[in-house]
Amino acid sequence: MDYVQLLSSNRDFAKLWAAQLVSLLGDWFSTIVISALIVSYTEDTGYQGIAVSGFLIARMLPPFLARPIAGVLADRFDRKRLLIVSDLARSLVVLGLLFTTRSPEYLPLVYFFVIIQFLVSSVFEPARNAIMPSILYRHQLIIGNTLSSVTWSAMLAIGAITGGLVAEVFGTEIALLVDSMTFVLSAVLVAMIVVPESPRSEVGGAQRMTKDISERTFLDGLRYFRRHPETAAAVFVKAGMSITSTDALLIIYGTQVFARGQQGITSMAILWTAFGFGAIVGPLISNRFSDDSVRVLRRLIAAGFALIVAGWFIWGIAPSLELLTLAVTVRAMGGSINWTYSSVIIQQQVHDEYLGRMFSLDFAGFELVQTIGILAVGLAIDFFGNGAVQGIVFASALAAVIPLLLWLRMTSWLESRENAAAWTAPDLVAGG
Repeated sequence: MDYVQLLSSNRDFAKLWAAQLVSLLGDWFSTIVISALIVSYTEDTGYQGIAVSGFLIARMLPPFLARPIAGVLADRFDRKRLLIVSDLARSLVVLGLLFTTRSPEYLPLVYFFVIIQFLVSSVFEPARNAIMPSILYRHQLIIGNTLSSVTWSAMLAIGAITGGLVAEVFGTEIALLVDSMTFVLSAVLVAMIVVPESPRSEVGGAQRMTKDISERTFLDGLRYFRRHPETAAAVFVKAGMSITSTDALLIIYGTQVFARGQQGITSMAILWTAFGFGAIVGPLISNRFSDDSVRVLRRLIAAGFALIVAGWFIWGIAPSLELLTLAVTVRAMGGSINWTYSSVIIQQQVHDEYLGRMFSLDFAGFELVQTIGILAVGLAIDFFGNGAVQGIVFASALAAVIPLLLWLRMTSWLESRENAAAWTAPDLVAGG
């Protein structure tokens, strides 16, 4: 009921949430369709692994390279207008993908349009995350971020299954057209939002801007990042949980190992739906143990890292699509918990004029690690063959232990540091 109450009492957030809802629905339509299209174009080439990895890298690398500029834009210019421009530009780019669905010779164009789409997208998520503390009160941040995370997950589940069905019944062109139109509707909804001059949540402990716009540079953001280890730790979370590529292995398992339906669309839809379901229930369950404090959120993130490790190990022993579905669900639960709470910590601790750059760094770390993981998985599949995917999954499980241990160490150090600060300055509230 807290989520319904938030949407009914805060109309500006409700519009932002609705914009996310329709935009993500279209996104998952096109993800399923393009993944299947690439696999079908390369099925006789022996390079499916690197082709799928290339698609995922085309979604990750361009935004990573654009993050320094995107973060500065989100802190210098009107964030609402940035969201609208990003939506409308992406609508036009997605229409270009309609020209790539006729023959394998258009495969390079698929990558080109995907690169342009996600290059334009690079400013959207930092601006959206940075605008949330302006329209949400501090006590609403966890509920708002959880709802955003759950929406992403629900649209993954709904968009995956409906995208597969629409592609099967109406074809890839209709699915891409739906995606384009959702960006237009998202832009209309964002245009209706009223953003107050001062953040309602009093992010970073201060409402008033302290720096002139011309001073908000990327290097200034890096200096802020270095001065605040508690923010740096929160930024580590998304990168740490992405140390290996879930997406690349899920596509290979869905189209090759446990393939069902034409081009594996049915099995991919099932697996993406399981991922979405896990991402929904993860933060909904963990919120029951949260008191909104940064210290508790950090400990719940540790539990999220542990679920990620468990999910990978279950994945490695999965003998069927059914058990793989469970593994994907567990893996998604941990990832969603960590994604949600790391965003909340950043929003609670960072001053408003730095939020765009901090979220750009946050997403940049995620995209860099994901790009490396996607490339490594793709090369490993093409070098060792599809028969080695189980070994790659077990290697992923072992690799996922590393960020868990690092996070436990960081959390212990931060708590010791905050306890020492509280001891020397009793009037200082440690942990934000």
